Amino acid sequence: MNADNTTRTVDPATLRDLLGSDRAPRLLDVRTPAEFETGYIPGAYNVPLDLLREHRHELLAHLDDDVVLICRSGARATRAGQSLAQAGLPNLKILDGGIVAWQAAGAPVNRGRPRWDLERQVRLVAGSIVLLGVLLSVAVPGARWVAAAMGAGLAIAALTDTCAMGMLLAKLPYNRDASCNLDTIITQLRDIPAGGRP
Repeated sequence: MNADNTTRTVDPATLRDLLGSDRAPRLLDVRTPAEFETGYIPGAYNVPLDLLREHRHELLAHLDDDVVLICRSGARATRAGQSLAQAGLPNLKILDGGIVAWQAAGAPVNRGRPRWDLERQVRLVAGSIVLLGVLLSVAVPGARWVAAAMGAGLAIAALTDTCAMGMLLAKLPYNRDASCNLDTIITQLRDIPAGGRP
């Protein structure tokens, strides 16, 4: 991705080659800390999307190397890339297919405690709200509008490629980690060279 907002992607095989080179890019994983803990590419830094958007200018000073952005499938990484490109960071790439494609290619992953990814949490909450709205509508006819509102919200999320529910769920303690804050991330970026291991 560059200043004209065109997206450059890198496939898992090419990224593996880049990571083995003398000029290995910095890897920024923009998933929630809980998702990151479940499994991440060795050497990646966890910079959740909301933190990256809020502090992109502070991070910019520590991202003068080539950067590859990673998320579950590519959508959040693309939004992170747009934020960093608008802040003036060149040489941005998105891992095509995200961590899902990386794992499918048999590439190395550091694994931690299994946690539900954000997309699965959204499906659980949205499905539960729709089901509850339909069940309640038997006794309270107006409750069907809860299910209708949820359906409208999901349609808008699909059309705009954003997810308000996902952004809200990302702020829950389950998806947060106190050690994943701006100061810690900047210290890691400053102290560990690109291609190093945080």
